[in-house]
Amino acid sequence: METIIKSNFTVLNHPLIKHNIAILRSKDTSSEAFNMALKRISYALFFEASKYLPTETIKVETPIQEAENEVIKKDIEVIVAPILRAGLVFSDIAQTLLPFCHVHHLGMYRNEETLEPIWYYNKMKGKFKNPENTYVFILDPMLATGNSGYDAVHNFVKQGIKEENIVFMSLISAPCGVKKLQEAYKNLKIVTAQLDICLNAKGYIVPGLGDAGDRIFNTL
Repeated sequence: METIIKSNFTVLNHPLIKHNIAILRSKDTSSEAFNMALKRISYALFFEASKYLPTETIKVETPIQEAENEVIKKDIEVIVAPILRAGLVFSDIAQTLLPFCHVHHLGMYRNEETLEPIWYYNKMKGKFKNPENTYVFILDPMLATGNSGYDAVHNFVKQGIKEENIVFMSLISAPCGVKKLQEAYKNLKIVTAQLDICLNAKGYIVPGLGDAGDRIFNTL
């Protein structure tokens, strides 16, 4: 396993996460059961990833008395960016937990020979009111080579979004993918549910769970 930088890199460690990872890994798991397990893990991932959002104090009148409470700052812009198509499974959870977020889809597919991403959809240019006050969650179940992840992060950074305001959220990560992102973007935050061993010759995570998109959308 390659050495990775631990700063800004979080692997969730919880019995329920491990239980549902086992469900996802099994080749005998149905598409319905796969999606349910993935959604359960997604909630945990978002709770961890969203802890970096800035808050402000407001006063709320309870039935008993006035109280000070912290809420997510109203003047920030929150972007949720699923990498198509597999990242879509995360976006429903994101909109449930962050109903004020904006969803920007990133369309990429992998060249199976070079393992490099090929873009086919991106309508984000010039969309940010205040880039320095914008927070981004990039969603992709599998962080494998890191090539698509690199392109996704670069797409925001070149538009003025701060690295420290971006969280890359994945279900399963390979060490080489984590290393690629951290070497390129030292202030980027990465949150994952599982760090696996390596990639095989075809660029799939080992032991992994196969093709996440095919299993999510039942296109095996």
